[in-house]
Amino acid sequence: MGIKRNFIYSSLLTVSSFLFPMLTYPYVSRVLGVTNIGVCNFVDSIINYFILFSSMGINVVGIREIAKAKGDTLRVSKVFSSLWILEAGVTAIMLFLLLIATVFISQLNEYALLMMIGACKLIANLFLIEWFYRGIEEFKYITYRSLIVKVLYVACIFIFIHQPSDYPVYYTLSVFLVVFNAVFNIFYSRRFVGFVLDRDVIDECKRPFFILGLYAMLTSMYTSFNVAFLGFVTSVTEVGYYTTATKLHSIILAFFSAFTGVMLPRISILVEENRMDKVKCLTEKSFNLLFMTSIPLIIFSIYFAPEIIYFISGCGYEEAITPMRMVMPLVLIIGLEQILIIQLLMPLRNDKAIFMNSIIGAIVGIIANVIFVPIWAAKGSAIVWLLAEISVLLSASYFLYKQIDFHVSVHKVVFTLCTSLVYWGGCWGIDFISRNTIEAICFSMVIFIFLFGILNFKFLQSLNFHKRNVYLKR
Repeated sequence: MGIKRNFIYSSLLTVSSFLFPMLTYPYVSRVLGVTNIGVCNFVDSIINYFILFSSMGINVVGIREIAKAKGDTLRVSKVFSSLWILEAGVTAIMLFLLLIATVFISQLNEYALLMMIGACKLIANLFLIEWFYRGIEEFKYITYRSLIVKVLYVACIFIFIHQPSDYPVYYTLSVFLVVFNAVFNIFYSRRFVGFVLDRDVIDECKRPFFILGLYAMLTSMYTSFNVAFLGFVTSVTEVGYYTTATKLHSIILAFFSAFTGVMLPRISILVEENRMDKVKCLTEKSFNLLFMTSIPLIIFSIYFAPEIIYFISGCGYEEAITPMRMVMPLVLIIGLEQILIIQLLMPLRNDKAIFMNSIIGAIVGIIANVIFVPIWAAKGSAIVWLLAEISVLLSASYFLYKQIDFHVSVHKVVFTLCTSLVYWGGCWGIDFISRNTIEAICFSMVIFIFLFGILNFKFLQSLNFHKRNVYLKR
């Protein structure tokens, strides 16, 4: 029952993280224009890169170690304090490097004001401590706090953004979204932990903190680095096309990420207790949820890509249609990666395999970036992301098979694909009958959401497996 409740809260939290910006994005993209949107996204990608370095592996190690210590207040406080100290030290270094980069790199110095605003986001991230609340499974608080702050954010967008020159205000509001969440989090955390320094615990946390941090950095070479590299090599306008193209993909993937986010602390506890049968059951449910939802969503999004791009951003974003169609299969590919890496390799503490995965993905990402992005710009970035994620999925499958014997039910995948093709035909029929493209997509979305809700309700309420999809070695 706890997993279902946490999954619902986590789903609301994750979907709201994209739903509220989607309420404002059609308005903002039309008011600011593709170039100014590209500027904000380019700067934010640089800031997020520094945040990635400052956080290192805390988002994984924090959840895992806090979940293991749950129930022991002193141990939780020691782990929390040790990880926070490690992150604070790296954040100070990253803040200094950010200031240096802004002064001496011309492409960044051009947007010095936005970079300084973004520095506040880097500092606030230190106090955000989402990993702590996920580790103690306090999803209810996270959800309510996030919804309140996001409602204020949406209101401010419509109040203060009125013309293209307001793009610094838009970025400032986006940064304040993180700042306010951080303020709430750090004060509320005093109900659960105190600050207790223990050198032995710091030494214990240091190795996984930096190893998984390197994993995150290498992974970024084919995810967040794409946006920064695209901005340096081409233009901020191409960044605007690419980030618009990946907007819906991020929303869809976020729904499944909500599930894996709930599973990580729970599976970490089960692995610690050596309850591998339960781990097997939860992993089966993850595969089932992924196949049930991802394939129909991919088909729907590819079919209605032009209408979706127009609905999100309006005219002037037509160059985002093809990149969007190219990245949509990543919903399935990355979903499989999350099951193999986040739900299995990480709780099983196979950090070496995780690190090797990231090296392989980074190598493919760097080579592909150099080859494709200068030629095909936003489309090239989409190709880079696709190739890198496929290589990581194959690598993770190989490493995991050496530790866990598993296979996926082929007949279930085929059945889901067939039903999705029937749905594709339904979308085509609605599109053919309706002359209004927005009306067609809205009607299709209503049908899809209805079917999607039924499938997920059945999954959450009573999901029985007659055949095993995943087999774990004892």
